[in-house]
Amino acid sequence: MFETSRGTLPPRAWSRSDAGRVDLSGTWAFRYGDSPEAPADFVEALPEGWGEIKVPGHWQLQGHGAPIYTNQRYPIPVDVPRVPDENPTGDYAREFDVPASWDGGRIVLRFEGVDSFARVWVNGSEIGSTSASRLPNEFDVTDHVRRGERNLVAVRVAQWSANSYIEDQDMWWLSGLFREVTLLHRPDGSIGDHVITADFDAAAGLGTLSATADVPARLVVPELGVDVAAGESVELAVEPWSAEEPRLYRGTLASESETIELAIGFRRVEVADGVLVVNGRPIQFRGVNRHEFHPETGRALDEQTMLDDVLLMKRHNLNAVRTSHYPPHPRFLELCDEYGLWVIDECDFETHGFGGQGFSSGPGNPVDDERWQPALVERMRRMVIRDRNRPSILMWSLGNECGPGRNIAPMANAGRELDTTRLIHYERDFTSEHVDIHANMYLDFHDLEALGRREEEALDDAALDAHRRAQPFILSEYAHAMGNGPGGLTEYQELFDRYPRLAGGFIWEWIDQAILTTDAEGREFYGYGGDFGEEIHDGHFVADGLLFPDRTPSPGLIEAKKVFEPLRIEAASDRIRLESARDAVTTRDLAARWSLETEGEVVASGTLDLPPVPAREVVEIAMPDLPETAGETWFTVRAVLAADAPWAEAGHEVATGQWQLTEPATREPARVTVAEPAVGPGSFDGHGRLESLGPLLVDAPHLDVWRAPIDNDHCFWGFEPPVMDAWLREGLDRMHHRTDEVTWRGDSLEVVTRTAAANSRLALVSRWLWTSDGGGLDLALTVTPEGEWTTPLPRLGIRLGLPGVFSDAEWFGRGPGESYVDSHRAALIGRYRSSIDGLQTPYVMPQDNGQRSETRWVELTSTDGASLRVSGAEPFGFTARRWTTEQLAAATHPSDLVAGDRVWLTLDAYQYGLGSASCGAAVHPKYRHLPEETTMRIRFDVRG
Repeated sequence: MFETSRGTLPPRAWSRSDAGRVDLSGTWAFRYGDSPEAPADFVEALPEGWGEIKVPGHWQLQGHGAPIYTNQRYPIPVDVPRVPDENPTGDYAREFDVPASWDGGRIVLRFEGVDSFARVWVNGSEIGSTSASRLPNEFDVTDHVRRGERNLVAVRVAQWSANSYIEDQDMWWLSGLFREVTLLHRPDGSIGDHVITADFDAAAGLGTLSATADVPARLVVPELGVDVAAGESVELAVEPWSAEEPRLYRGTLASESETIELAIGFRRVEVADGVLVVNGRPIQFRGVNRHEFHPETGRALDEQTMLDDVLLMKRHNLNAVRTSHYPPHPRFLELCDEYGLWVIDECDFETHGFGGQGFSSGPGNPVDDERWQPALVERMRRMVIRDRNRPSILMWSLGNECGPGRNIAPMANAGRELDTTRLIHYERDFTSEHVDIHANMYLDFHDLEALGRREEEALDDAALDAHRRAQPFILSEYAHAMGNGPGGLTEYQELFDRYPRLAGGFIWEWIDQAILTTDAEGREFYGYGGDFGEEIHDGHFVADGLLFPDRTPSPGLIEAKKVFEPLRIEAASDRIRLESARDAVTTRDLAARWSLETEGEVVASGTLDLPPVPAREVVEIAMPDLPETAGETWFTVRAVLAADAPWAEAGHEVATGQWQLTEPATREPARVTVAEPAVGPGSFDGHGRLESLGPLLVDAPHLDVWRAPIDNDHCFWGFEPPVMDAWLREGLDRMHHRTDEVTWRGDSLEVVTRTAAANSRLALVSRWLWTSDGGGLDLALTVTPEGEWTTPLPRLGIRLGLPGVFSDAEWFGRGPGESYVDSHRAALIGRYRSSIDGLQTPYVMPQDNGQRSETRWVELTSTDGASLRVSGAEPFGFTARRWTTEQLAAATHPSDLVAGDRVWLTLDAYQYGLGSASCGAAVHPKYRHLPEETTMRIRFDVRG
C-alpha cells in the first residue's frame, strides 16, 4: 500500500531520440465515476456511448467533478494510507496502431504524468499501475500489442490514493492524464539510461566530458571534434554554461540502433568558504518558485506556455527557478538549458497537512515513517535519473514542507549515489545535517542579516552547528507575492548583496493559480478556493503570483525586474556610476540611452558610450553635455539590449537609472479677499465643507485613513499579529467626522475637524486652511494626533468625490504603473497618461491598488472637456477609481466592482507599506507610520 506502482520499467534519462514514437495525446473516450473499485468493463473493446476528454488534461476542467484548492489541508480524512470509498474516478480508453516498421525490439507505453494513481490495460491485459504523479511511468507492452490490428489502451485513474498523502502541495487538486501519453519503439540495442558528465575547471579553462550508457555507444560532438566510445573521458578547452551565457554544445550519443540528441553544458557547482560558486565564481539566485499552471488547463501545459514562462522570466531579470514542488515537464528544463536559468529541481514530495513545524514532523507523517522509505527513495531516484543530463540544474531538492524525519537521509543518499555533480537542498532539514545548502523561508530582514553575518542562533550540537554555519544560505521562499505586493524587495536585495554567504532566494510564486470560470450571470472571472463548492478550501491564498492568471505581469514582477537588474546605474557626483550585478559575464551586450526631462517633458536625449563592465565590478563614465534647464529636471539612463538575444529583441530595456538634477521652482501662493460662502472657485456649506469647484459639484473632501485591506495586511500565514486586526480594533475603518470650528477671515477660511472612531479616545484633529489667489483653490491641511497612538495608520490623506464624466488622467510623478512606498523603484519619475479605468490593477481578490506615488500634479479630464488639476507643494500619492474604498473592500472578485456615477479621488500624504506578511515578513519598520503632525499643501485648478 505504501509503494503503489506495479509493472513499471526502471527509470531512465529523458531524451530526444530517433527511435519510433507515436503520440497518443488527443481525444480519448471517457467515463466519470465515483469508485475505482467499479468493474473494469471497458478494457477489451472501445466503449460505446462514452463522452470524450482531451489528453493531456484534467477532468475537473473539462466538465467532470470540481477542482479543490487547499494550501496544506487534506481534502480527505487523514487515515494513512487509506482513502475514502467516495473516490472520483476517470476511465479512459483509445485505440492505436503499432507501426509496421517497428520490427523487433520492445514496445513501451509511457505516461509523463498521471494524477494521482492509475491502473493500465492493453488489449484487456492489466499491465501495471502508476505512482509519483509528476514523474514518468513506463510499461513494456510488447507481448500485449497486436501488429496489423487495432489495439486498445484503457486507463482507470483515481483521484485519491496513497500518493495523495505525499503530494500535498499548495495547489489545486486536479486529476487525470495531465501530461503526454506516448507509444515508443525500443529497438534491440537501443539506449536505456545514459549519463552525460560535463565538468568544468575554471582555473584551467578546461572541460571534462564523458558519457555512460547501458549498451555500446559513441559520443560525438562535432564542434569540439569529439568522437569517443561511451565510457571514455576527454579533456578539452570549452566555454562554460551559465544562466547568463547558456553555452550549449550540440552532439549525439548513438548505439547501433538509436541516436539520442544531446545539448551539453559544461559547469561545476560547489561550495567554497561558505559561498555558492559555479564555474569558480560566486552566484546569486534572483529566482522564483514556479508551479505549472494555466487558468484553463491547470497543470497540463503546452510548449508555448512553457516558453512564455521562460521568456517572461528572462525579460524580467530573473535568473533562477525552483520547480515547486515537483519535477516539471521535461521540456521546461530543456528551455532553461537553452535560454539560461539556474534550476533547483524538486522531488514530488510534500506532506504539509501533517502539521510539521520546527523540529517536529507531525504525527503520522510519511517523512518519518519507515514504511514510506522505499516509495520516497524511489521518487528521488526517478527524478535524478530523468533529469541529471540537464546543465541548468544546480541542486536537487528532496521535497517541500514535510518536516524532518528518518526518510530524509536515505533520499539524500540516493541522490548523491546517482549524481555527485550537484548539491542537495531541503529547507526542512533545519540542522542541515543531510544537505549542502542552509535554507529557510520567509525570514524577516533582521534574521536574514544575522545569517549573512553568520550570527544565527547556534545549534546545541557544536559540530553540526559548525557544519551548517559553513554552508551558503538561500531563501527557498520569500517576498510572498499575494495580491498587492510584495513590498521590501529592495531591502532583501541589499542584504543579499552585502553578505557573500547569502546566495539570494526565490520569490513565492510565479503565477496566480486562479481558474477561469463564470458566475451566474455568465460573466467570466478567475475563481479561487471556495468558488467551486469545495467542502474545505483555503480561499484566494492560491492567488499569490508575480503574474496574473492570464500571464500579464503584475506590478510585483515589474518591481522585481528593477530590483534584479544586472546593471545598477547611479549618480556619482558629476559622473555616472555603473555597477555590474552579473555573476560571470560583462555588460558587453548592452547599450545605453539617456534623456533629460523638465517637468516631465524631454528637452534633450542621446546615447552613452557604455563600456563592458566586468561581473561584480564598478566603472564610472562622464556625464554627457547637458543644456541648462529651468524647473524640476531629471536625468534618466536606460540600458537596453544592443542586439537581438534569444529571449528578447534589440532595444529591450534591461536596467534603468534616474536622478534629479534641479529642484522644482517654489511658489508662495498669493491670497485674495474671500467672502462667505466662496474661496476663489470653491463654494462651501455652513460647516465649512467644500461643495463645488467652479462648475464641478463635489463630494466634500474628508480626512481618509482607511484603505481596502491588501492581502499582506491580513497576515494569513505571517509571523506576527495581522496589522489589520489592530486597525479594526482601533476602528480605523469606521471613523466619524465632526466639525469643531469654522472661521472666515479676510483672506481665508479655516475649518477645524476631529476624526475618531466610536468608543475610542484616539483622534486626529485637522486644521483645513483654504485660500485662493483668485484662480485656483489652495488647501493647507495640518493633521495632529490626539491621544497615545501605538498603531500605524493604513494611510493619511483626503478623499473627495467627482462627477462620473471624468474619464482620463495625466500626471507628473512615478509611473506608469502603480507604486507604493516599499515598491516603487520600477516606477520612474515622468509624465504619464491613462484612462481612469486603466489606473486600476485587477488583483484576483480586490484590494487597495492603483496608487501613483510621488506625484507632483495630476489632471483629470472629462468627456465634456472639463478638467481638474491637483498639484502639491510636496509630492503626494493619488488614486482615482469609480468605486469607493468600502465597495472595493467588500468585493470578492473584480467582476463585483460596478462603476457608479462618481469618480473617487484620494490624495495621500503617505500609506502604510506593502510588505509580504500574507505569508512572511511584515512591512519594514521604516515604512510604518505612527501618527504625527503632518501637513499637506494642495492646490485645485478647474477648467471648463
